Amino acid sequence: MGELSSHFKSRNPSAIRLAQIEYAKRTDNVGVVNTAIGNVSLPMHPAMQKRMFNLNSENSPFRGGVVKYTATIGLEETNKAFLNIISSSGFDTQKLFSQITDGGSQSMELVIIGCCGRPGTSEKPLLLIDAAYTNYKAMASRLGRTTVSIVRNLDEQGKFSLPDIEKIESVIQEFKPGALVVIPYDNPTGQFYDLEIFKKLAELCVKHNMWLISDEAYRELHYVKHDTVSVWGITNKEVPGIEGRRISIETTSKVWNACGLRIGALITDNIEFHQKAIAENTASLCSNSIGQYIAGALAHVPHNELNEWYEKQRAYYFSMMKQMTQEFKNLMPDIIISNPEASIYSVIDVRKMVDDDFDSLDFVKYCATKGKVEMDGEFVTLLVSPMGGFYSIKSGEPNPGKTQMRIAYVASPAEMAKVPMLFKELFNQYLNLNND
Repeated sequence: MGELSSHFKSRNPSAIRLAQIEYAKRTDNVGVVNTAIGNVSLPMHPAMQKRMFNLNSENSPFRGGVVKYTATIGLEETNKAFLNIISSSGFDTQKLFSQITDGGSQSMELVIIGCCGRPGTSEKPLLLIDAAYTNYKAMASRLGRTTVSIVRNLDEQGKFSLPDIEKIESVIQEFKPGALVVIPYDNPTGQFYDLEIFKKLAELCVKHNMWLISDEAYRELHYVKHDTVSVWGITNKEVPGIEGRRISIETTSKVWNACGLRIGALITDNIEFHQKAIAENTASLCSNSIGQYIAGALAHVPHNELNEWYEKQRAYYFSMMKQMTQEFKNLMPDIIISNPEASIYSVIDVRKMVDDDFDSLDFVKYCATKGKVEMDGEFVTLLVSPMGGFYSIKSGEPNPGKTQMRIAYVASPAEMAKVPMLFKELFNQYLNLNND
C-alpha cells in the first residue's frame, strides 16, 4: 500500500459538493431537489447551441472527426468572445489581454500562483471577503498558499455588510496579502458590490501594492437599480494607480448556462502577468477545443442581442428569488434569508431558531442521507450547502456558518417552489430527532 501525502490525508469534499456525494450513497429511491451546487439547468445561449448541434457542419473545424490541441492561450475567436461580452456591458477592452482556461476554476489557480507566495518565502497570502467561495481556500491549500479574510455580517433583515475600511486595512497591514478577491455579484451571499464599495477596495489595493482580482462569473446578474459594475469600470480616472494590477476571472458557466462546458478566461491589463500566466499554463497544454469553439460563437453576437439575453436571465432569476424569499418568511417567520441583490444564491440563517449545539453541516448530512418529505405522492429530500466551510475562522472563534446554509436557484421553477416547504419539514424533523 502506498502512503498518501499529508495533503490528501487532510482532504474532505468541499461544502458545495458534500451533500451530493452523501445523497449518492442512498438506496431508498428518495427523490431530490438539489440546490447545493450552482449547476445551472437552463439552455445555453442560442448561438452556442447552434455550434454544439452542428459540429459536423461544413464550417466546423471538427467536421472530419479530428480534435486537435489549440495554443495554450486559446483560440483567437474564443478570446474575442470574452472581450465582446465585457464590451457589451459598456467597458473598454482595448488594452486587455485574454487567455482561455478550464472554466473559472483554472483561472483561480493561476491568479493564486501568480499573485501569492509560499509560506516561508516572501509570503503574500490571498485576501478573501468571508463568507467566501470555498474553492479559493481549497485551491490555495492545493498550491501551498495561504488565505486570510475579513468577515461580513448578515443582519436580521437579510443584509450583508462589510467591516469599516479601517478594519479591512488593519488586516492588510497585519498580513500583507498579495491580492484581494472581490466577487461583485457575490457567491455565496448574493450581495451586490456597488461602484462606491468597489472603488474603496480598489484604493486599498493601490495603497498597499496588491492585485485586484474580480471574479465576474455572474456579471450582469444583479437585481438592484444600479449600473453594471466591473473591475474594468475602475480606471486610473476613478482610482489613480489601479491600472496594471487588475485581473478578472470569466466563465461561460453561469450567465451563459454552460457549466459543463468548462470554458473560462483569465483577463488582465498587465502584459507581464498575462505572458507568465500563459507560460505557467503550458503545462496544462490547452483547454477543451470543442468547448472553445462552442463558446467562440459569442464573439459574433451583437451587443444589443447580448443585452437582451442579460435582461432575460435577470428576469428569470429575480422572479424566482423574490417569490421564494417571501415564502420562506411566511412559513418560518424567525428565519433570516439574504436579500436577492445579485448572482443566483441565497443564504439562510437559522440562528434565532436553534441552540448553540446546532451545526448546519450535520443538518445537511441528515437531509442527504436520511431526511425525506412526502410531496405529491412521493418522498423527496433537499440538498443545500453548509456555510461553515465558506468562512476562515480562527480556532476557538465562533463560525457564523454553523447556522447558515446556501441555496442555489438552479432547479426548475416548479422544483424551486418546493424548496421552502421542504426545508421547513426537514428542519423540523431534524430538530425533533435531536431533541428526542
